[in-house]
Amino acid sequence: MFLFSGSPSRKKTMTCGEMDFNQLLDVVRDGLMVRTDSRAVQQGECFVAMPGVAVRGIDFIPMAINNGARYIVAPEESRDLVAPVAEDEVVVCYVENTARAFGELACAYFGTDKLDMKLVAITGTNGKTTTSYIIEHLLAEAGRKVGVLGTVTYRWPGFSVDAKLTTPDCWMIHELLANMHKADVDAVVMEVSSHALDQYRVAGLDFDVAVISNLTQDHLDYHGDMEAYFRAKAKLFTEYPAEDKCCVINFDDPYCRRLIDECENAIAYGLGDPGESDKSSLRGRILSSTGKGLTLECGFKGKTWQVESPLIGQHNAMNLLAAQAVGLCLGLNCKDMRKLNNFAGVPGRLERVPNDRGLHVFVDYAHTPDALVNVQKTLKNLDFDRLITVFGCGGNRDRAKRPLMGHAVAKYADVAVLTSDNPRNEKPEAIMDDARPGLKGCPMVLENPDRQTAINMAIREMNQNDVVLIAGKGHETYQVLDDVTLHFSDSEAVLKAMEELDR
Repeated sequence: MFLFSGSPSRKKTMTCGEMDFNQLLDVVRDGLMVRTDSRAVQQGECFVAMPGVAVRGIDFIPMAINNGARYIVAPEESRDLVAPVAEDEVVVCYVENTARAFGELACAYFGTDKLDMKLVAITGTNGKTTTSYIIEHLLAEAGRKVGVLGTVTYRWPGFSVDAKLTTPDCWMIHELLANMHKADVDAVVMEVSSHALDQYRVAGLDFDVAVISNLTQDHLDYHGDMEAYFRAKAKLFTEYPAEDKCCVINFDDPYCRRLIDECENAIAYGLGDPGESDKSSLRGRILSSTGKGLTLECGFKGKTWQVESPLIGQHNAMNLLAAQAVGLCLGLNCKDMRKLNNFAGVPGRLERVPNDRGLHVFVDYAHTPDALVNVQKTLKNLDFDRLITVFGCGGNRDRAKRPLMGHAVAKYADVAVLTSDNPRNEKPEAIMDDARPGLKGCPMVLENPDRQTAINMAIREMNQNDVVLIAGKGHETYQVLDDVTLHFSDSEAVLKAMEELDR
């Protein structure tokens, strides 16, 4: 399905030396293959020197030329470095931003700017995956053929592959969109991470709808601080100014709220007070919230309707509002929203683990302090006796987040079970040491670095009317230890733990 080899390029007669970028786009439209890996370059192809810190694309231009590159795309500031290694038959195109240029070249190669599909992009710290599933359901029920690029899978009717990244690399995105078009997909929902926006992985795309769900602490190991993190998310709204793009913005979130007045065509949504903005707003009010689901009253431009959803919790009320706002942007009406009543839920997002013991166990992808607060608050407000939370922190990631995650767990859990998530190249015990200070004040803390053993401890500890939350991995079916990826499913681990109860 993925076409990374491409067709041979058509030969063109050109003057050696420098080349205008628009001329290069024309050659790429004719079938010239574009690479960012100098090792993969073949005779006559184009090599784009992507930006980097530890590894810079311009350092690999000699290798690309040696492998037969005919065209080089390089940053303007690298002229003095490139000129000495560019042989007479090599054509160099200098651009301001090679990552952005790569997106435009991918667009030209696959013709994604000509595809008649609605593109919806969702960013935000939490809620992207659930919101994408809800939008997919809403549009499919309205008769659209929907494709999704997200954290769990890249899929459309008749095709699905497990996702390696929330947002794949730029070339793959354009290739997947081209394949979706061949399968008659007419609407695409895409999760867009802050990394992807900062690295211009969605360059070359014109989004019809952009959504931001919220902004809470995450990925500061990459972005440095919250303001830089916000600016990366804001690029979806400020640097992709497609004509008539609709912007769906959470007015309950202070960071998101800053974007409302910057976006000409905006629908703000939330459960609180939208303030004095002159933008259209979709307002929600929770009429009931139980273990069986939500009753949500919605109002937009003088019309009101209710959604009866099996999803639970206030955070899911927000996800339902965001999805409905997207539907309104794409021409759906309040009657179409009734289709949400039969939306069952999302894998690994507050997903109940079925069992013949009648025990209440949920698996959730929550891996940030805010997400842990939201999901625990949801379960704590239901009629359970105790909340037992199993959690860990990822290795080689934001260390400052770890005690905050412990604090989030201690705030709501009656029993905290501290364990490993994906330790990667860090020692699990060292990661746990970082998280432990945040657990001060929790009534009961259990620990074990082995995740299966920790889940066994949680299941043994629970009484019939307790609830266990296993947080962090959700839908994932693997665990990364050092450089080894092992099969591991929290849901499977729960069932194994219950088998252990009989031994």
